[in-house]
Amino acid sequence: MKTVDKSQLTAQLLEFLQLVELEGEEILVMDGNKPVVRISQYEKSLSTEELFKDMRGKVKYFEDLTTPTFI
Repeated sequence: MKTVDKSQLTAQLLEFLQLVELEGEEILVMDGNKPVVRISQYEKSLSTEELFKDMRGKVKYFEDLTTPTFI
């Protein structure tokens, strides 16, 4: 992961964005010694259906799932 200072990011933002987009490099923006922002490629989240598609039809229910549970 590449680290850059806030002032350097301001001056070279387009170059850093191209680095992230083309090479997948993550960039950590620092304010002195303090990390402020991480820039990385956008990753689409999986929907619930996509996440559990392999389990469809394999789960067995032994009671009504809407029944209240008492502790």
